[in-house]
Amino acid sequence: MYFSGIADEAGNDLETQIRAHQELGWKHIELRNIGGVGVADLSDRAFDEVVERLSEAGLAISCFASQLCNWSRPISKHPDVDRHELERAIPRMRRVGCDYIRIMSYPNAGWPEHEWRQEVVRRLRMLAAMAEDGGVTLAHENCDGWGGLGPEQSLRMLEEVNSPALKLLWDTGNPVAHGQDPWAYYDAVKEHVDYVHIKDGAREEDSMRYTYPGEGEGRVKEVLEDLVERGYDGAVSIEPHLAAVVHEGKDADSAGSAYERYVEYGRRLMRLVDGVRK
Repeated sequence: MYFSGIADEAGNDLETQIRAHQELGWKHIELRNIGGVGVADLSDRAFDEVVERLSEAGLAISCFASQLCNWSRPISKHPDVDRHELERAIPRMRRVGCDYIRIMSYPNAGWPEHEWRQEVVRRLRMLAAMAEDGGVTLAHENCDGWGGLGPEQSLRMLEEVNSPALKLLWDTGNPVAHGQDPWAYYDAVKEHVDYVHIKDGAREEDSMRYTYPGEGEGRVKEVLEDLVERGYDGAVSIEPHLAAVVHEGKDADSAGSAYERYVEYGRRLMRLVDGVRK
């Protein structure tokens, strides 16, 4: 098990993102937005600069936290948007030795459930074939989209897409936000989990209050215990949402304490893991 984090929650610019991970003593970083631009959408020159700076800092990229099939791309969006993003991402991932690219599975847009599912599966088969040919893995997050509706849908998605290039990314906080049972969901799909996001919080009426890891209802400690017991050797990557919440339009620069909270979040996660390993 190793530590990483979605770095734009520490700061918008790459230097701040690197500094946060160096302060934590981590060797991996998960890239989403740099200067407000998605990692697959950076110009070639800008990406070259990112690669150079990360190499100088001794940081490896654990995952591209892409926009593929995510909350901003409902099923009514043309699939070429995702195909083109993955086409741009794969050679960049291969260049830096990054195996995982985070995806979701298309929020509905008023379609009948069976039509939504069929189209999701069709599109994910296309993307998985591209990923397989490119030697990378799609890591499906239990978030917005048909495959995140619950364990039954997650498992059926894996079965119907039927590709070694599609695995599950478990986010500990999303079931709380979506009104699901965090442990029942995790327990049902854990054998297929290849990557983990650490987020935590509690539901308060119609909103979500995000917390430090282990202080909410996401069963973070229990998940970590299970991962350690089963010999999980992948990433646990923080996505605090304490200050910066991209899907709500809150970036790190608009939250003055984002950097400090990010680093504190990482420290608390490390203490949790240390306690579980004893």
